[in-house]
Amino acid sequence: MDAGSTAVQPVGDATHLASPAGARPDGRRGPRSQWRQRLSRLDVKVTPYVFISPFFLLFLLVGMFPLGYTAWVSVHQWGLLSGQGDFSGLDNYRRVLEDRYFWNALRNTISIFLLSSVPQVLIALALAGLLDTQLRARTLWRMSVLLPFVVAPAAVALIFGNVFGDRYGLVNEALQGIGLEPVRWHVDRLSSHLAIASMVNWRWTGYNALIFLAAMQAVPRDVYESAALDGAGKVRQFVSITVPLIRPTVIFVVITSTIGGLQIFAEPRLFDTQGLGGSDRQYQTLTMYLWELGWRVRDLGMASAVAWLLFLIIIVFALFNLFASRHSGALKGLRR
Repeated sequence: MDAGSTAVQPVGDATHLASPAGARPDGRRGPRSQWRQRLSRLDVKVTPYVFISPFFLLFLLVGMFPLGYTAWVSVHQWGLLSGQGDFSGLDNYRRVLEDRYFWNALRNTISIFLLSSVPQVLIALALAGLLDTQLRARTLWRMSVLLPFVVAPAAVALIFGNVFGDRYGLVNEALQGIGLEPVRWHVDRLSSHLAIASMVNWRWTGYNALIFLAAMQAVPRDVYESAALDGAGKVRQFVSITVPLIRPTVIFVVITSTIGGLQIFAEPRLFDTQGLGGSDRQYQTLTMYLWELGWRVRDLGMASAVAWLLFLIIIVFALFNLFASRHSGALKGLRR
């Protein structure tokens, strides 16, 4: 080789030049690369929990803590002004269960709940079925059913207080116009329950109808086309296709309506002018009874006991509704 030629010296193996950063010459990854892999896997596993953690932290703060603190208060003699007293065990629960006003409030609550929640769900289903059809100005109709939910409860009570007035109410004026006797809406037990239930239904039916409508929009349209080719009418399609396919949403609405119906407070409280649920407590609910114990009698121990009893009652009703809904679906599957 002469002096003018250029000698090319091998720098190294080609595999060494192509190896990624952090890798060893023998093909194994170094500690830094392994640490990045572990950090990446940890990020994939932990990140979703970090994103949902604010909800659970807020729930612990405004949900679980008040629930636990109420249980602590319910087993003590606790006055609104005197504060914490001696430990009383289940004495507050015994006093509540021996109080006839508690059982009266429980009967009123269940009565108003049945008169409001059952028609509310059925009417919301039918209304959502109508809104799911090819209506003109569908957006306008769908938005209009939500207007009662936007109205403040105080305004609702003011409107229905005039509608169901004992002397000059709109309903009584109509009844007298056709020769019937006026109804004592604020005196009779059943009449007052019907008036309060109508307030609840008017306010919440449209809200539940939009929830049902959102579920109906997810049902494939070709299922209805196939049913129409088989000769099924609109009612048959709604009963045999729509309702079974949105059954999870129906269960959700039934449970939420149960919780709201058993916790009803604003409508009967605003319907009454004395704050006790009528002159003879004929429409006093459990939440109104709880409010009376806490802020009038000033016995927070008994009020907390009522709160926990109401919590247990709601759980029992919710589990019953869940079991009944699932059991009815299983029976339909067996019949098929």
